[in-house]
Amino acid sequence: MSVGLLAVVDDILSAALKASAKTAGVVIDDAAVTPQYVQGITPARELPVVWKIALGSLVNKFVIIIPIALVLTAFAPWVLPYLLILGGGFLCFEGAEKVLEWFGLHHGPAEDGPRDEGKLVFGAVRTDLILSTEIMLIALTSLDPGLDIWMTLAALLVIGLGMTALVYGAVALLVKIDDVGLRLMKSSRPGIRRTGARVVASMPTVFRVIGIIGTVAMLWVGGHLLIENLGETFWTGPYDLVHAATHLIEGAGVVVVWIADTAMSAVFALAVGLVIAGIVLAVSRLRRREPVHAD
Repeated sequence: MSVGLLAVVDDILSAALKASAKTAGVVIDDAAVTPQYVQGITPARELPVVWKIALGSLVNKFVIIIPIALVLTAFAPWVLPYLLILGGGFLCFEGAEKVLEWFGLHHGPAEDGPRDEGKLVFGAVRTDLILSTEIMLIALTSLDPGLDIWMTLAALLVIGLGMTALVYGAVALLVKIDDVGLRLMKSSRPGIRRTGARVVASMPTVFRVIGIIGTVAMLWVGGHLLIENLGETFWTGPYDLVHAATHLIEGAGVVVVWIADTAMSAVFALAVGLVIAGIVLAVSRLRRREPVHAD
């Protein structure tokens, strides 16, 4: 009995490990996107906020994504591409807004004081829902189709838990590096104090770089979702263009092809995101206009 159970557990873990390898790109994107949501809050609240976002990510995966994905895969697989198109459009919009902020253009009120934790966590969990959806759908399609429903469910649960621990463990470590630097600065050894000072001084640049990487990641993932799923539904134009362009440079190597694919996906996403941002801005301005009443 115990041998049979161990064999089942081993099969589940092996399937989860193989499927997880194919989600590595999106996991890296998720880890790059998340730290920007923790910026602007007090150091004492950084880890609690990361924990809240991690719990929200688990709810996304275990309560929303996995049950819906399994049901739709079994009864209405044709719906999945349309859901991913919506998710990709949202990421394009988020990424475009970040780019506009780089140029001093804001769609909402500026945040001069401390950031509202509730809104911050909600925004991070909302973005995580899209990224986690792609992670879990990639994992689902990578699992052996011969697995029964229960082993598939168990493998997805293992993948969801492992990916969440990996992403938010890395984020928690990253946001507390400056605290490590401050502790090193209190050392009695001059060399260690200088190292701590360099760590603290470098963190603003590190977070700026992470913010840029996170924005590019949102655009890349959003553009990839749109191009792939539009190609599977009703518009193959962007997919055909990217495929033709990458086919021309196949001889340059896998890395060059990947960079070209990523760049084209990000540019397409930025264009779509700017259009969506323009529509959202126009609608918000119309809604802010007060109606004119006749005396």
